[in-house]
Amino acid sequence: MANPKRRHSNERTRTRRAHHALKLKHINNCTQCGAPALPHRVCPKCGFYRGRQVMTVKVKAKKEKK
Repeated sequence: MANPKRRHSNERTRTRRAHHALKLKHINNCTQCGAPALPHRVCPKCGFYRGRQVMTVKVKAKKEKK
């Protein structure tokens, strides 16, 4: 295999890595309950997708303080 004759400069390395930054995820609000949900996915709070209920969501019981 061929080996590089000269090393890459720091600028060239950083320029190549300029596109590696993480992007923010786009978050929509659910049309049924208004909770934030990712697009094209079932709402984790109410279980609705495109106006239909596609899964049932279990509700956690709150612990009582004594």
